[in-house]
Amino acid sequence: MERAELAGWLRLSLTPGIGDGAARRLLAAFGLPERIFAQPDAALREVVSHAQAEALMQPPTGLQAQIDLTWQWLQAGDDQVSRRVVTLGDAGYPASLLEMADPPLMLYVLGACDFDLTQLGHSIAVVGSRNPTPQGATNARSFARALGEAGLPVVSGLALGVDGAAHLGALDAAGDVHRLATVAVVGTGLDRVYPARHRDLAHRITLQGLIVSELPLGTPPLTQNFPKRNRLIAGLARGTLVVEAALQSGSLITARLTSEQGKEVFAIPGSIHSPQSRGCHALIRQGAKLVESVGDILEELPPLQAPRIAAAPAPNGASAAPRADNPLLEALGHEPVSLDALGARTGWSAAALQAKMLELELDGHVSRLPGGLFQRVAAT
Repeated sequence: MERAELAGWLRLSLTPGIGDGAARRLLAAFGLPERIFAQPDAALREVVSHAQAEALMQPPTGLQAQIDLTWQWLQAGDDQVSRRVVTLGDAGYPASLLEMADPPLMLYVLGACDFDLTQLGHSIAVVGSRNPTPQGATNARSFARALGEAGLPVVSGLALGVDGAAHLGALDAAGDVHRLATVAVVGTGLDRVYPARHRDLAHRITLQGLIVSELPLGTPPLTQNFPKRNRLIAGLARGTLVVEAALQSGSLITARLTSEQGKEVFAIPGSIHSPQSRGCHALIRQGAKLVESVGDILEELPPLQAPRIAAAPAPNGASAAPRADNPLLEALGHEPVSLDALGARTGWSAAALQAKMLELELDGHVSRLPGGLFQRVAAT
């Protein structure tokens, strides 16, 4: 993209009062942004309102600084990681987003040079709580890894919790093979990483995937931008898997948008006592497919079904699952349980239980929860 063309797109996207809908009408009427800004006021008023036409006649405040910042950012790409701006007028604009009611005018893309957004027709979004249970985090990583092993890129939002675990699982599946493993759709400009603790993860994604935003460079992590980016997660993927979600959750927004776009919604059920399961249970009641294994997802996507799916490894490098007849795990079940309750079920002393639970915890088969509770961690 030449600098003059970039300037036109930035001016159109940054003009106050010109949303994506008005911008698309202008593009349909006049062509590329440079031609829009060459039109007289009377011609513009035939397409947009009087106030919008007036706004188009004046460059928005800070435009030149934004052009300079974006141009410099684009030039900083290298042979491994490219920096791109993809616009509605580009052949590389993902077709699935064009089917949305409000596709963004511009997408900023950071990632491996030989990957692009047109490769996401066979992707699955994996979303969920920022504060998942240990089992939820394990499920997210294991399901994402299994999806990757079946050849499906994973789309998520780089947030803490389920999102981060999903990206890691997709990267686990890719290993050293150079292929599009995962795409992170973020709610900030691409010149910053949010949350900051995912800086290393973001770097890994740029080498085996893509990071995408519709927001101009310099945009901070504003609360209102994260629900907005969820429509892009839903739009890019072929379906959405919700791992864990409370009833008031951004993940449910993504699920709703997925359903509205006529795509499949999948949900993993959980404990009836866990607040983090209630969003998934609500989705299942509304028609989402209950998922117990990655095969439940693949069978809804027959063209993508792999002849064989590799078994997901034990979480966090843990040893293989213990014997099914382990009496302590049988007593523990799959619900959070206190040490007192375990003592009542097994008849073991508190000291013996503490020792055995620590052993299982170190082996990755049990997680310690707040409030002195323990929960079995089942490999998916």
